Amino acid sequence: MRVFQHSCGITHRHINQLSMLSETEFKSLFSEHFDAIRTYIFYRCGDTITASDVAQDVFLRIWEKRNSLNPDNIKALLYKIASDAYVSNYRKICSQMNFQQSMSTEIHTEPSPEDIAMYNETAAAYSSAIEQMPEMQRTVFLMHREDEMKYREIAECLSISVKTVEKHISAALRLMRSKLL
Repeated sequence: MRVFQHSCGITHRHINQLSMLSETEFKSLFSEHFDAIRTYIFYRCGDTITASDVAQDVFLRIWEKRNSLNPDNIKALLYKIASDAYVSNYRKICSQMNFQQSMSTEIHTEPSPEDIAMYNETAAAYSSAIEQMPEMQRTVFLMHREDEMKYREIAECLSISVKTVEKHISAALRLMRSKLL
């Protein structure tokens, strides 16, 4: 068994398998590479707080994967994890910003004069179509749409069959389509 010393103070046993990173080796790795990783991330994002947070996440991932690390390429792995962590963080921030922006536009959007005019026009056409329906058809339609009653409930209230309710609703919807579309 041969023991090798890396430039960052990590020793490993060359036994053709991956070795576990000890706490001392991790501290040495952290001390030697944290500032370089943070600077690398800072150059990508331009924010020292984000760079520090992402760099800490990088070393947290290294610690979590300490049982399966190959010490031969630890520096490359640090930069790869840093790059992936930065991209992941960037996507998360973009997603949060898009959500916040969509929520703020939905909350603060006032209807335009065109929207108000279109609504008023549609409401007038709807009222006109309702007025043009025969009385029984109008009653059945409004009980179903406005009062949210089921066909069976309407049939019981008006002492008519469910099939008759279906026919009245169908005819009312045909009339609405012709008047509103």
